[in-house]
Amino acid sequence: MLFRQLFDHASSTYTYLVADEETREAALIDAVREQVERDVELLAELDLTLVYALETHVHADHVTASGLLRERLGAETVLSAAAGAGCPDRLVEDGEVLRLGRLEIEARHTPGHTDGDVTYVVREGGRPLAAFTGDTMLIRGCGRTDFQQGDAERLYDSVHRRIFSLPDETPIYPGHDYRGFTSSTVGEEKRLNRRLREDIGRAAFVEIMENLDLAQPKQIHVAVPANLRCGIEQPPEGVVEVSEEWVREHAEGLRLVDVREADELRGPLGAMPGAEHHPLATLPAALGAPDERTVVVFCRSGGRSARAAERLAEAGFTRVVSMAGGMTRWNALGYPAIGGGAARSPAECG
Repeated sequence: MLFRQLFDHASSTYTYLVADEETREAALIDAVREQVERDVELLAELDLTLVYALETHVHADHVTASGLLRERLGAETVLSAAAGAGCPDRLVEDGEVLRLGRLEIEARHTPGHTDGDVTYVVREGGRPLAAFTGDTMLIRGCGRTDFQQGDAERLYDSVHRRIFSLPDETPIYPGHDYRGFTSSTVGEEKRLNRRLREDIGRAAFVEIMENLDLAQPKQIHVAVPANLRCGIEQPPEGVVEVSEEWVREHAEGLRLVDVREADELRGPLGAMPGAEHHPLATLPAALGAPDERTVVVFCRSGGRSARAAERLAEAGFTRVVSMAGGMTRWNALGYPAIGGGAARSPAECG
């Protein structure tokens, strides 16, 4: 397994890169939006293809980069089905396994800090190589349980049943650290964790958690809403979003414009029949003069298309909307797509 531990000093957040050394398929766990350029550059340097952008939970202390990684690299965003977010490409259930070449990544539901916490256990040949615990368990501590569906009793059970059940030698990699620690092991935390070691019972743990008296995370009011959208910002003021269902129903009278890059049209999401292809960087010039048709711009998941709609509106297009869920939701609804092909050019559209 190829492995890197990365750090964001502003939020004390660890991001983890794991990859299969033969296939060069990779996953990033808990990527931070402000560090996306660092992470993209590292993937390129190591000649890795990002397959998954994994989240251990809906974070309250930083904004994720998963949506940006989906837009830029085509990664599949992954979050727990219990997290209450509609943006991810894949909502994993307890025990579900993702694969990167020879590596298996098991999603273990470990709620308590939030409803949707997941510990990712990476295995090769059945042997656990690492457990990425997010905020469920930190080194010598754990995540707080006083907001965002927190429940001390559930967290205690999650750790003792779903993390401490792993072999003692299993390395533990937490979501944060505030004292300079980088990793531990299951056996070490059983003996030494100040809140969760084996000689501390559930009632004592609950009492500890009820008396922490912590201030709220500084970014909570920004981070939680953003992370429910995979870190993609709300559309700019004035941009109108429409659903895929509406586009499908009214397609005959619309001008459909795909603003993704050319190689994305040949990817697994395919291309929309009847759409023009003009990457975001070519707008507004590529569309020529406005006409009476409503322009529907779309991309992979709605981020770039919102920016495209804003640009076109500034250029004088008075009838322009953004398709909110992009080709990701279009495919999820089972609507027609040209698999592995390219969108039709303006000439072909007549």
